[in-house]
Amino acid sequence: MRLLGDIRSLFLHRSLIMQFIKREVRSRYQGSYLGIVWSFITPLMMLMIYTFVFSVVFKARWGTSSGDSKVEFALLLFSGLIVFNIFSEVVSRAPMLITSNVNYVKKVVFPLEVLPIVILGSSLFHLGINIVILIIAILIFTGKIYWTVILLPLVLLPICLFTLGLGWFLASLGVYIRDIGQVMSVVTSALMFLSPIFYPISAIPKELQFLYYINPISYVVEDVRRITVWGLLPHWNWLIIGTVFGVIIALLGLIWFKKTRGGFADVL
Repeated sequence: MRLLGDIRSLFLHRSLIMQFIKREVRSRYQGSYLGIVWSFITPLMMLMIYTFVFSVVFKARWGTSSGDSKVEFALLLFSGLIVFNIFSEVVSRAPMLITSNVNYVKKVVFPLEVLPIVILGSSLFHLGINIVILIIAILIFTGKIYWTVILLPLVLLPICLFTLGLGWFLASLGVYIRDIGQVMSVVTSALMFLSPIFYPISAIPKELQFLYYINPISYVVEDVRRITVWGLLPHWNWLIIGTVFGVIIALLGLIWFKKTRGGFADVL
């Protein structure tokens, strides 16, 4: 019953969460000349750099029927990166979330548990912009948009829940173990290259492919490519299992955060 109360509390604070998300997005570009335009420029620049390095310098190919196409490689690479960015932004910022907002800890009535949701919401805002860029690019270079793109919210749900749960875990651990931020920085960088973002899973030796199948990010990356670039349906079995797994991680993360919150003020 207490867990249901905590979930209901998050729902009741939805207006506060939206205000903080807007503030988070505005503060990121505050003082810059181009403002929110940077949210379009940055992913496009990174896309061009990664595409040049992997498809031109390293001669990487995807292995599909049109695998020699640099355009397809760019689309596949970009679709993988925008999914991973949801995870990396939350996980890299969560360990410092409470320690950088000490003034909120002192306010007993402030719901600290909304802070990881705010970071996730900010990440999803930029994801929305990136998806628009991806869809426009697909339309320009292929001349068609598949109807399966409407399944994007469903496909992204598992990683959002999983990431939110980790956000609550890490936000709490970051108060008690300050080194966790440095650890997660290394882990995030490693996961980017250990997820099928720059290459297909089929390129991995079969004896090592199980490592990719136990990585929840891999399934979401693959499904986003399937429904946006290739117009295929997602892997429904994974979608069901991944969503249940995400819900469990999110609930455990919230429970952990609520149980450890009591000691934040003493440590800080």
